[in-house]
Amino acid sequence: MSPSSARFFALRLKPEDDLLAALAAFVSDNGILAGWIAGAVGSLSHAALRYAAQAESVSLKNALEIIALSGTLDAKGAHLHLSVADSQGIVYGGHVMPGCTVRTTCELIIGELDEITFRRSPCPLSGYDELVVGPRN
Repeated sequence: MSPSSARFFALRLKPEDDLLAALAAFVSDNGILAGWIAGAVGSLSHAALRYAAQAESVSLKNALEIIALSGTLDAKGAHLHLSVADSQGIVYGGHVMPGCTVRTTCELIIGELDEITFRRSPCPLSGYDELVVGPRN
């Protein structure tokens, strides 16, 4: 794969925004084909996470600070991992599931590779739909 230039977007989500829904709308509105979370800070009132190798997600409520958010974004969805800390500083992390709600703010920097596309395809090794990187036509 060849190197690619990139561009960046700044976005602020507001209280009660759903993290995944807002990101999906932003990606769609801006035609992002190969994006990633370059930076994120903020807080959630509700986080839905799926822990490693678990079928069910867990629901965390109350004031949660976003410690880290990382992952890829494409036209058909997102693959994101999130770490949050509760009011005692206990950190939880996992795969982002629907239902993460912004508490006060979520400030995001989103990068997009200009010459690349991301898509997902079944992987016989992992058994999951995994990232496929291709050139942008």
